[in-house]
Amino acid sequence: MIRQAMKEDYRRKGYARALVAECEKWTRQMGCSEFASDCELNNDASLAFHRNMGFTEAGRIICFTKPI
Repeated sequence: MIRQAMKEDYRRKGYARALVAECEKWTRQMGCSEFASDCELNNDASLAFHRNMGFTEAGRIICFTKPI
């Protein structure tokens, strides 16, 4: 899984807020009643962003992988 932080030059300009708004609009048009996202447990910036976007924490999980 590729995870990449928002580049500093693009933060606090409203791009993410506009993108989330468009995603919410699209999901409502698709008949969905809930929009979900996630972040790493130790990613305080992402956690703050999600809370500022109106997300509420639904739970915490640990993801596992196993090479085969």
